Amino acid sequence: MSERARVLIVDDHPVVRRGLRTMLEGESWVAEVTEAASCAEAVAAVAHGQVTVVAMDIALPDGDGVQATGQILRHRPEIRVLMLTMADEEELVARALRVGARGYLLKDTDPDLVVDALRTVAGGGLVLGPGIAVAGLGSAQPAAAASLPPPFDRLTPRERDILGHLAAGEDNAQIARRFGLSTKTIRNQVSAILGKLGVSDRVQAALLARNAGICAETKTSYQ
Repeated sequence: MSERARVLIVDDHPVVRRGLRTMLEGESWVAEVTEAASCAEAVAAVAHGQVTVVAMDIALPDGDGVQATGQILRHRPEIRVLMLTMADEEELVARALRVGARGYLLKDTDPDLVVDALRTVAGGGLVLGPGIAVAGLGSAQPAAAASLPPPFDRLTPRERDILGHLAAGEDNAQIARRFGLSTKTIRNQVSAILGKLGVSDRVQAALLARNAGICAETKTSYQ
């Protein structure tokens, strides 16, 4: 990240907010942490503050955190949202990603991993926590390159592998380390992949990849 993040924690339980806030305030990549206890407070905080990343609960006193996320992103599409909730229903995960959330994590995840997930999301990555499945996508099996439907048949073998790691929630730096390439090279390759798939961001590309059965475990030989 070129600038330190301003994090908004949205949860109706003060203990949850304060615990996560305490951890985030010790992070070098965090500039400021603010709190909201409802959908209305979250929307107002984003409207009146310099928020860059949001940890959003779903079950809030005045509504649905997924709907609040959609409302926030319609007005501030540059904000990155990580859903942090106890609800693991596939339909909720799919709804959250469709409205633009960058990740979905359960509250019983190790706190250090929650902080890491927020950092990944703040940096533009996609995070789906352990055991999280998306309706219609979680059971997808790896598909052979030869049988991949358009537009995936336009990708090179390396682009398919990069897409698989992107779909697994890895950021550009992590993918670069896997392939022994520079982050700039991976960033350029990701841009090319988005162009070939006809999508505007990594979340859309990841959802398409999961639906086609492209995953990080798929092995290909580069040409």
